[in-house]
Amino acid sequence: MRRRLKKYLPDRETIRRNRWLSPFQSSLLHPRLWHLNRHSAAGAVAAGLFCGLIPGPLQMVGAALAALCFRVNLPLALLVTLYTNPLTIVPLYLLAYQIGRLLTGDGAGFVAPPEFSTTALVAWSEAMQAWMLAVAKPLGIGLIALASALAVAGYLATRAAWRLYLISAWRRRCRRW
Repeated sequence: MRRRLKKYLPDRETIRRNRWLSPFQSSLLHPRLWHLNRHSAAGAVAAGLFCGLIPGPLQMVGAALAALCFRVNLPLALLVTLYTNPLTIVPLYLLAYQIGRLLTGDGAGFVAPPEFSTTALVAWSEAMQAWMLAVAKPLGIGLIALASALAVAGYLATRAAWRLYLISAWRRRCRRW
């Protein structure tokens, strides 16, 4: 499994030779960012899952910063953020909104956005701002809760999968003797 992953991930020498990354070499070339073991893989999966729900194109930046802070595998953390894509982001955000409503005790139900009107553009704009403010609190709380739950579940699942792999490899080795 490790050899298969290493085939697709960049190595330290690639980073060292990249002129765009040369100002960050002291941080980016830390050995723990490129070492793949059960601790760094589980931490990278958790960081990637948590940062995958960051809005906009800042997901990979967040995952890279988390990998640098926690000294976990950087390429794997970046790769894991790709679970959010145009097909999955809307259901994930709706789930986060529902979780946020549950945690805040909001029993009003889903608040539909205002209908777009070209004739009353100013009124629609004001109604849209009011709707966004009403949705912001449950969505923000739900995103943090969902990201945390995904990170914990991903960390535990990675650790368990790695352990099962090691146990099966050990048993295969024992059978050969």
